[in-house]
Amino acid sequence: MLINTYIDNSFLISKTHTHTQPYLLLFFPLLAEMEMPTTPVAVAVAFAVTALAIWAWKALDWVWLKPKRLEAYLKRQGITGNPYTFLVGDVRKELGMVKEASSRPIGLNEDFAPRVAPLLMETVKNHGKLSYMWIGPTPTVIIMKPDHIKEVFNKVYDFPKPPSHPMVKLLASGVATYDGEKWSKHRKIINPAFHLEKLKKMVPALYENCGEVISKWERLILEGGSSVEVDVWQVLVSMTADVISRTAFGSSYEEGKQIFELQEEQAKRVLQALQMGFIPGFRFLPTKNNKRMKEIDREVKWRLREIINKREMVMKTGEAPEDDLLGILLESNSGEGGMSIEDVIEECRLFYLAGQETTSVLLVWTMILLSQHQEWQARARDEVLQVFGQEKPDFDGLSHLKTVTMILNEVFRLYPPVVLLGRSTDKETRLGDKTLPSGVQIAVPMLLVHHDPDLWGEDVLKFKPERFADGISKATKNQLSFLPFGWGPRICPGQNFAMTEAKMALSLILQRFSFELSPSYKHSPHMVLTLHPQFGAQLIFRKL
Repeated sequence: MLINTYIDNSFLISKTHTHTQPYLLLFFPLLAEMEMPTTPVAVAVAFAVTALAIWAWKALDWVWLKPKRLEAYLKRQGITGNPYTFLVGDVRKELGMVKEASSRPIGLNEDFAPRVAPLLMETVKNHGKLSYMWIGPTPTVIIMKPDHIKEVFNKVYDFPKPPSHPMVKLLASGVATYDGEKWSKHRKIINPAFHLEKLKKMVPALYENCGEVISKWERLILEGGSSVEVDVWQVLVSMTADVISRTAFGSSYEEGKQIFELQEEQAKRVLQALQMGFIPGFRFLPTKNNKRMKEIDREVKWRLREIINKREMVMKTGEAPEDDLLGILLESNSGEGGMSIEDVIEECRLFYLAGQETTSVLLVWTMILLSQHQEWQARARDEVLQVFGQEKPDFDGLSHLKTVTMILNEVFRLYPPVVLLGRSTDKETRLGDKTLPSGVQIAVPMLLVHHDPDLWGEDVLKFKPERFADGISKATKNQLSFLPFGWGPRICPGQNFAMTEAKMALSLILQRFSFELSPSYKHSPHMVLTLHPQFGAQLIFRKL
């Protein structure tokens, strides 16, 4: 889980603050009594010794003195947590816990939170819903109370995003990682790409991609008899990547697919590298993985720049930009105060990563749960057939699928794509009746909030879409306890896109197939960038 925290939140070892300066004053009387060197060599040696002493003191402050100051500060506020371990914090312990938990599948109805977030679970169990754990020498304060969550997500300038780890930037940056004026500008430019009118224009691309997958399954059944077993996870990953390629790059769809494949490889390599990310300077070592990550970074940027150059040439001929994400970003770039080309590249990379992952994860867990709960599969199918029959689903019809929406919300509650979101403090900041010091990270563990029986009831782990029959506010009792896309000013701008794509794919599947779990399926929720099925999702499909 901590490795994925690096990706989502870029939790980092904090920069050394000026807390070291008062300690250096202790040496000044001693320095005053020392005989000053007079030769150039002596001056150079004295300078080197002084620089080394300052560096050593800063290092000591970073790995020990500062963490202990922050630990004492939090304890004075009544916030307890795991004791600090020199340099590594809880990272090594977390890696061991995750490795052990992921070594075997679990039961279908078993709580999977200990499998994907064992340290979070242990910390909350031992120290409560306001506690802390350690990522390297940085304390991470866990908050689970709805009022605290609302305060953190609302006050975007008091609780900024944590600084991005340089290795994470090899994967994507963009609006999700920015703060302040840059975040505000990019958010304003990107929002129109996801307005309802734009989503309506994307529906044909969604239908085309989903329809290709459906046709392939139909051919497999015709060739194999009455049913066919399919690992839907791999199919959905490919399908949602195709959708992102079409909706982001339009006519440059094939080139977009190549970028996705590189981004997918990069994600795996970044996660591997971040296991050692708390070690200073590790990213500079000429390891095979580090070199390959830099190669991919260069190639993705080059490919995106080629696509952008082609689109700009078309725009110069007087042809209007297309209604895809790239067209909207480049249109902003043409005016004063728009994005730079480098900014456009990063936003495209982020859209690939976030858009593809969120929808594929939502769909795969929806199909697994509907395979397990056949009565809800039947109810969803009845609704789809009532609204569309065997006709092509349209945007207005998709927006009226109440039962399907209830099901998707319940899947998001049980299987949120991201386990937690992070914020930080860069000054002393009030949170409820507590004060948090500068230099701590904040973790909002959506998974634990979604699975909290105090918020959702004793049946919290059961699949019950009827919770959402009267909407999200009624289901949550007007508490901030449902956070699949975050909340507040920084809520994910692509949430409607993800829901529309999922409804289209699910409608087409339900129109043509019934499906159930294969005996070969192993239930193994597993965190990569998002919540994946570790050993795939093998389902058996039958033609209706």
